[in-house]
Amino acid sequence: MKKFIGEFKEFITKGNALDLAIGVVIGGAFGAIVNSLVADLIMPIIGMLLGKVNFADLFIQLNKAAVTIPAGTTLAATREAGAVVFAYGNFLMTIVNFLIIAFVIFLLVKAINKARKPAEEPAAEPTTKTCPFCKTEIPLEATRCPHCTSELS
Repeated sequence: MKKFIGEFKEFITKGNALDLAIGVVIGGAFGAIVNSLVADLIMPIIGMLLGKVNFADLFIQLNKAAVTIPAGTTLAATREAGAVVFAYGNFLMTIVNFLIIAFVIFLLVKAINKARKPAEEPAAEPTTKTCPFCKTEIPLEATRCPHCTSELS
């Protein structure tokens, strides 16, 4: 049992587990920010441009025979009245949320990968040269080609 507890303690205190926990908490907070951005800022502007459409209240009632809902009723009131609805407006807002989060994560990963790139090392000085007579590679210090025995200047 002590070995199990020790392994668990080691796992919890490892950097990877802590990094994951911090990432989940920050990701949840970021998700809330993006949800607010989409629901409170982006979708109302798009709704106004499309003729005063409230995306949160876009739905199709599926049980019209069972419950009568007057036109212009909000989604919350429709659900409260017991209507079964296909709430495609919320789905559209969720898609916009996803696209924004995916784009921000793409930019973040791109920036991290750029920062992680090792600095390019300068090109190493050449250690060989080409024999002008036989065109083989020979050491820079050679005064005679070992392949064709020509004297090099």
